[in-house]
Amino acid sequence: MIIDTHIHLDDERYRDDVDAVLLRAAEQGVLKFIIPGADPKTLSRAVELSQRYEHVYFAVGVHPYDLQSYDRAALIHHITHPKCVAVGECGLDYYRLEGSSDDKEAEKTRQKELFRSQIALAKAYAKPLIVHIRDAGSDAKALLEQENASEVGGVLHCYNADEQLLSLADDGFYFGIGGVLTFKNARKLVQVLPKIPLNRLVIETDGPYLTPHPHRGERNEPAYTTFVAEKMAELLKQSRHYVEKLTTQNATNLFKI
Repeated sequence: MIIDTHIHLDDERYRDDVDAVLLRAAEQGVLKFIIPGADPKTLSRAVELSQRYEHVYFAVGVHPYDLQSYDRAALIHHITHPKCVAVGECGLDYYRLEGSSDDKEAEKTRQKELFRSQIALAKAYAKPLIVHIRDAGSDAKALLEQENASEVGGVLHCYNADEQLLSLADDGFYFGIGGVLTFKNARKLVQVLPKIPLNRLVIETDGPYLTPHPHRGERNEPAYTTFVAEKMAELLKQSRHYVEKLTTQNATNLFKI
């Protein structure tokens, strides 16, 4: 069995065929799914899907690109739902910073404030974090440590092979591995993967994004996690069955599902 720990089933690109998407996933042994909270505007859809399907769960959170939409009260309203398993995806993303150096620093400050608020929320409700980090490894690591995020742990979603983040494994953080691992230009991640403790590996799609080879260019979906598991098995010199069992147990330990 595989657990897809990060799949945006609330995205409009799944609106018309979510039943078929989940059926194809089940046929490939992908049997549990976590919808991250990225945009508050789609949170109600995520809750609805979790109530409709037994093995679909959700998280509450706001992506750093959507910080203007942050509504702590709305997140608190849903965080006690029995199918809510985490807080996030939250974090820091400096990839698209624009404007003057002062503008960029102001944006970084706003992102850090939003991240701190969501870490505090996770700690208050004893939920693990789903953490998004892009071009912000040093700041994100420092903030997680300053805010004692180890109290709840979490997953570094779409882990980007930043080796300074590996030490977060000791603080209860897992590493989400998805379709990027199968890309031809993923040399760094291929090299770093064996350095991640085995008990800290989980699988994700980030669908509809980051579709693995050989389906690049198509909409990503949970059934394609099998390609990630196959590549992980190759790099770790293990069987795919071993990788599936390992990552499923890890995801179960983290999200209590």
